[in-house]
Amino acid sequence: MTSHLDVKLLFASGEVSALVLVNELIVAGWTGRDRAVVEKHIRELKELGVKAPSTMPVYYRVAAARVTTAPAIQVAGGASSGEVEFVLAQWNGELWVGLGSDHTDRQAETFDVTVSKQMCEKPVASTFWRFADVEEYWDEILMRSYIPGQRERVLYQQGKVSSMIAPRDLIAGFQKDGLTEGTMMFCGTFATIGGIRPAPRFEAEIEDPRTGRRISLSYDIQELPVVS
Repeated sequence: MTSHLDVKLLFASGEVSALVLVNELIVAGWTGRDRAVVEKHIRELKELGVKAPSTMPVYYRVAAARVTTAPAIQVAGGASSGEVEFVLAQWNGELWVGLGSDHTDRQAETFDVTVSKQMCEKPVASTFWRFADVEEYWDEILMRSYIPGQRERVLYQQGKVSSMIAPRDLIAGFQKDGLTEGTMMFCGTFATIGGIRPAPRFEAEIEDPRTGRRISLSYDIQELPVVS
């Protein structure tokens, strides 16, 4: 199974529209460079009953058909939530970086993390930067996510990508020769502000502070009834 995505590929000098193929999807977890940050994420997941893996990082294989740029996803019940991640993709002989949400069923995650990764769509923004254009100052890149509050959206996650394993090192841990054509990798996330919790909408952004460019992602979460 594969996904075909209509995307914009941004170079430093311009952009092109393209129809790209995702035929392999990797979700990397426990990718923090800072052990204290990793331990914080371990603790918040432990509160939900999720065990940490025996080795870190870990590379989960997920059906490529789960990748979507749709403005909404459907999930079973109310136990899922999103998390902001930078996304790497190999297309047309180039490495690209974008923005995604590793939306995960938290109830399923307590008994089998791999199964939980398969249960939800993996939303991605339709815009990607050429990684070579930001690689020199990669650690300055920022990411944030938001969920609805009572009156306005609230900040849910925030941090610099420097808190996570550098992209080429993360790729090398999975495949020494680099990603193969058509492969996409989700690359890890930050701890949340106020604890992991479901929401009817998820918004995120990745920001290049040197150029002011941003990639934004937003999608609604539609809950399907669970019949016992």
